[in-house]
Amino acid sequence: MNRNILRLALPNIITNITVPLLGIVDMAIVGHLSSIHIGAITIGTSIFNLIYWNFGFLRMGTSGFTAQAYGARNFAEAVRIFVRALAIAIVIALLLLVFQRPVGRFACWILNCSGDILRLAMIYFSVRIWAAPATLGLYAIKGWFIGMQNSKAPMWMAIFINVVNIVCSLVFVLALKWDIAGVALGTVIAQYSGLLLGFAIGWYKYGNLFREHIDIRGSLQPRQMLGFFKVNGDIFLRTVCLCAVFTFITSASAKISDQILEIDALLLQFFTLFSYIMDGFAYAGEALVGRYIGERNKPLLQKAVRYLLVWGLALTVAFTVLYAAFGDYFLLVFTSDKALVAGVQDYLFWILLVPVCGFAAFLFDGIFVGATASRTMRNSMFVATAAFFGVYYGLPHIITVSETDIVLKNNILWAAFMVYLVLRGVLQGAFVRKSVYGKASWKF
Repeated sequence: MNRNILRLALPNIITNITVPLLGIVDMAIVGHLSSIHIGAITIGTSIFNLIYWNFGFLRMGTSGFTAQAYGARNFAEAVRIFVRALAIAIVIALLLLVFQRPVGRFACWILNCSGDILRLAMIYFSVRIWAAPATLGLYAIKGWFIGMQNSKAPMWMAIFINVVNIVCSLVFVLALKWDIAGVALGTVIAQYSGLLLGFAIGWYKYGNLFREHIDIRGSLQPRQMLGFFKVNGDIFLRTVCLCAVFTFITSASAKISDQILEIDALLLQFFTLFSYIMDGFAYAGEALVGRYIGERNKPLLQKAVRYLLVWGLALTVAFTVLYAAFGDYFLLVFTSDKALVAGVQDYLFWILLVPVCGFAAFLFDGIFVGATASRTMRNSMFVATAAFFGVYYGLPHIITVSETDIVLKNNILWAAFMVYLVLRGVLQGAFVRKSVYGKASWKF
């Protein structure tokens, strides 16, 4: 079991680590143009994060359904799921292209963007938006590969996309002088290149399945589409809550003070690093849980969940020790501002709680995605999100908080975030027997 978990988790971890490289490369290139370009690329990247994050169900829903079909050895259904997910991705992408102007303006309004930064951000947006079919198509393809117990294909696709993006952006900006539009075009080309590679890998490894079972009309039957939309609708609502919490953290930090905004941005890097590792194991959970449910193998299903949680606990201890011993050194990787590093010290203890409070939330997300237990995921997220806002707005009424006490205000924000993480894990853990193990006796 450990070998199966690591076989799936390690390539996914590498994939997760390569994802932010797209934004880092873009930032490094435009950073040599002007400070306005840095602001514009930050806003532009945030716009697409805001858009695409909400369509993450294309990957999660696809992986869960596919893993169950794989476990049941129902490869005809696995192919139908692929067609179904790709069709939905194309429809959503076409809608984004048709309504790109109002979508872009609305996103800039949310992010409070104006002036020259707005002008450059909209240039970036107007070019990169044409990658929407490729980006959303990649979500579907990656989810399908994970469901088929193949985590290496997404890893190679992610590496290839980053290499193409780096080369194209360097040529377009530094050699051809296409400014911020060149950066966006490099990303567009990289996304379509990755999509083509995904199709090529899929045909090379699963060509026989597609030739034997491809059935576009059967894949898009209303009854099957309704079930697909039901699960993905729940995941979509869950993701909206997720976006709301993280967007609010940034907004609340900025309202406290500019320094707190910078401090919290640094603290969230520790959370992000931990999430890259844990998401790798969560993706392994999606694949294995779905597979064993499809096989109706309850003993292996329970064993997979136990082993995943043991890995989570081990990584929690490791990261807690790592952050305690080297947290100050990690800060110096992100900034050389001594005043900012000194300001972080008042809140550094929160990063020690991130692994403890968050590991179960990450792992159970993967476990429940594999089980397509989307309703429980959605409801748990609803409760956790309500608790987050309840703690943030309710705690100041219980304890006295002065307007000038920015340390206490920020500690309340982080306390609310920890409550949010803990509740997500605890609530899903309470329903794992019914929502996950119970499905092992279902017929597919």
